[in-house]
Amino acid sequence: MKIFRKNEITRFEHGQTCAANEYPVNDKDINIAVIELDGRYPETGCAMNEISKELAYVMEGSGKVTVDGKETQVSEDDLVMVYPGEKFFWEGKMKLFMPCTPAWNPEQYKIVI
Repeated sequence: MKIFRKNEITRFEHGQTCAANEYPVNDKDINIAVIELDGRYPETGCAMNEISKELAYVMEGSGKVTVDGKETQVSEDDLVMVYPGEKFFWEGKMKLFMPCTPAWNPEQYKIVI
């Protein structure tokens, strides 16, 4: 067993609208972040993972996720799975609990138009 404490997180700012609080899981099979969104992410275009699946649980707030051009409204307690190769963006004011498997890494992540 391993416990990850709040004071161990690393905070990453992704532009003006998105911040990720990443827990130091250090496991190639999974990683965990809490995402704070206030606006659109990415700010332009779409994001795409080549390898990782993202599972996003809406902890607080509401908004929408657009995946491969299909817009879906989401709110507290909804769960969204984004698969590798899907082009997506988030928009709204939300806090998301987001594990990725295999563990997310920037080499497999792309911003696309």
